[in-house]
Amino acid sequence: MQYKVFGCKVNKYYTEGWLNSEYLRGKTGTFVASCVVTDSAKRKWVRFVKKEVQNLELPAKVYISGCGAFKDGKAQDNFFDIYPELAFAQDKIEVLDEAPPEQEAKVSVDGLLGTTQNTSIQLSPARGKSELQNSAASSLLQERIERGVAWERVERGVAWKQSQNKNSINLSKLEALKKTQIYTRKYVLIQGGCDSFCTFCLTVQKRGRHFYRSAEDIAWEIQEFADMWGKEAVLTGVNLAAWGLPNTHDIAYFSSDVIKKWTAGWDGSRLSELLRYILEHTTIPRLRISSLGPEFVNDEVIEVLSNSRIIPHFHFSIQSGSSRVLKEMARHYDGDYMRKLLRKILAIPRKDGVDISIGADIIVGFPSETDEDFRDTYELVRDYNITKLHAFPFSEHSLGEWVPAGRFKHQIPEHIKKERMTKLLVLGEEVAQSFYKSQKWKILEVLIEKSNSSAGTWSGWTQNYIEANESNFEVLTWVLRRNEIITWRLY
Repeated sequence: MQYKVFGCKVNKYYTEGWLNSEYLRGKTGTFVASCVVTDSAKRKWVRFVKKEVQNLELPAKVYISGCGAFKDGKAQDNFFDIYPELAFAQDKIEVLDEAPPEQEAKVSVDGLLGTTQNTSIQLSPARGKSELQNSAASSLLQERIERGVAWERVERGVAWKQSQNKNSINLSKLEALKKTQIYTRKYVLIQGGCDSFCTFCLTVQKRGRHFYRSAEDIAWEIQEFADMWGKEAVLTGVNLAAWGLPNTHDIAYFSSDVIKKWTAGWDGSRLSELLRYILEHTTIPRLRISSLGPEFVNDEVIEVLSNSRIIPHFHFSIQSGSSRVLKEMARHYDGDYMRKLLRKILAIPRKDGVDISIGADIIVGFPSETDEDFRDTYELVRDYNITKLHAFPFSEHSLGEWVPAGRFKHQIPEHIKKERMTKLLVLGEEVAQSFYKSQKWKILEVLIEKSNSSAGTWSGWTQNYIEANESNFEVLTWVLRRNEIITWRLY
């Protein structure tokens, strides 16, 4: 089964689930994880599917999941009404749910490890046997068998014993590698859905309501990956910082900095509980956190982020630097809160001494955005070291499905959106290059994700998200092989 992933890290998580599912076992064709974050994003995967179906002959099909395929996590019956340009190939297209059946279960969600709530959430992939796929996992598994490294669990995934005896390989512990493994890093869903209904967002209609997995199940999946020599897990979700909370919109669960006046019922974010649990109950060397909702990042979370096993690159779904625009978006914080949070993040005393980098999602040209509003966003990117800028123009979502802000008055003309986007992207590149130069001659670590020994090429990412390869880094300690962590120096 070929595959193509558009969009977010949540799509990457579910793609691996589908490629290992019983439903797709033995089927041929192409799996597509679709995205609807903007109309432009919709057009990209629709064009891909139109081209792909023309090259397929039945029984091969294009299997579509991702936000373009479902509503509230279930395949849409009216898919071809929304995307009529694909109706000509209905016999070659199958629309799928968000998750395969193996990932669906009724489990507990209330409390750190849960009490019965009969809430539907997505579990980690089924851990039964599967055939070795013709993928990157095949070579990785063979390489590890040839190296003859066997691991014996000593105590709850904390202590380990290593032996170099090829004849003592415990093949049951390599079983997980027989799954299709697309990425060197492991994407781990900790939360899904959202209850916030920001006015620009279509995803909230597609992924359904907020849920979260138990800390125990999350740690189990991460440790299973670590058992198989995995080096980095990426925590992901639709609104992942809301992990452990009943919903994503109740002010009682926000950071105290969001709440101007304390209330007797204030409880606060629980993300720090999960992070501490993972650090205590797994041996994964590197833990990366994907996009965070700013309102849930309190001082307890910030304290945990100083741990050297947590990658010092933190991405926030900021959306705008203007308090007025944030209010129109129905976000839960204002510009002052965002700046205060970024100052705290940049001041984290990292135990490994690595400089922190920050990523951000930014929407340009939201309805009624003035030059002053845009300047607020521009200055936030400039002043707070936003080194990984993910900016895109506001989309009215005129293709099939709509969002409230698409019907607001005072829509921004496309040429103004384009002008502002150009200015912001130029600034983003300047900030990134400034950070890049500040890291020269510093010694850090990089996880190799691609390697070609015959060509002498390799690539990967540093802890603070600088792309490393053979042309711009001096390797100090190495085994230049995929999934190895090496020490390097930027020159």
